[in-house]
Amino acid sequence: MGSYLLRRLLLAVPSLLGISVVLFAVLALAPGDPFSELALNPNVPAEVKAALRAKFGLDDPVWQRYFHWLWAMLHGDWGFSFISRVDVDTLILQRVPTTLAVIGASQVLALAIALPVGIYSAVKPYSWFDRIASALAFVGFSLPTFFTGLLLILLFSIKLGWLPFVYRADLSSTGWLWWSEQIRQSIMPVLVLGLFQGASWTRYVRSSMLDVVRLDHVNTARSKGLSERVVVVKHIVRNALIPVVTLVALTMPQVFGGAIVTEQIFRVPGIGSLLIDAILRNDTPVIMAVTFVFSCLVILFNLIADLLYGWLDPRIAFR
Repeated sequence: MGSYLLRRLLLAVPSLLGISVVLFAVLALAPGDPFSELALNPNVPAEVKAALRAKFGLDDPVWQRYFHWLWAMLHGDWGFSFISRVDVDTLILQRVPTTLAVIGASQVLALAIALPVGIYSAVKPYSWFDRIASALAFVGFSLPTFFTGLLLILLFSIKLGWLPFVYRADLSSTGWLWWSEQIRQSIMPVLVLGLFQGASWTRYVRSSMLDVVRLDHVNTARSKGLSERVVVVKHIVRNALIPVVTLVALTMPQVFGGAIVTEQIFRVPGIGSLLIDAILRNDTPVIMAVTFVFSCLVILFNLIADLLYGWLDPRIAFR
């Protein structure tokens, strides 16, 4: 496995380089100037404006700026935010814990819904449970997250007054009270993301299970006198999870992108809201860093999926 990991990591290097070139070129050629507000400010002398542009290399050729950015990235320098006036890595690290907490909890909820519901629906196909679960799943992933988010705000915040609809990162309480408030303000964002993702994954789990149920080795296991529980857990679920792992791994980076809408609705101070704010204010170093992190997540979760294949199916060898 060690040599396989090394080869995959080496293959990831040219992929990341190609992605960084495309991202940097698109951002560099996009209209707008991060110093546009500064340029319109009559109180800032022209020599100060020119000195700042020279310091950040904004007037250099695109290829020269790219190699300067790449060299800085290799040395751990992610750049400097033109708007927030802080280092980009510091700005991202401030937002990462909140995003990981909300998205992590939502994905746990999605899997907790999709796996048991999808498995039982496949074991009892066309039963009342299967019909109701399928109908709810269709409704769940047909409704966009911004719509369900607004519905939850209207119901639990405006109508009932149970939950806060604005996520606060500066809670003044401590101890158990802090945890209580943190959980209360995280319930709606986690529900919006988790229910949407869980509804989508439920259909894939059910479909993958039904494909495996018809295979010969399942009938052979039943003919040997094994209990239905052993047949389902060891011979059906394990093989059915292989395409599900692929789906989860490939959609996980999209969840970070999809969380942008949810973070905007509930004002969650995460990576998504940071990216939106950077795009609106043309803060190119932040945009470049966040989108590059999303690209790294795609490659990372693909590698995790490949490793899980070998654990789920011993016939798969790491070569």
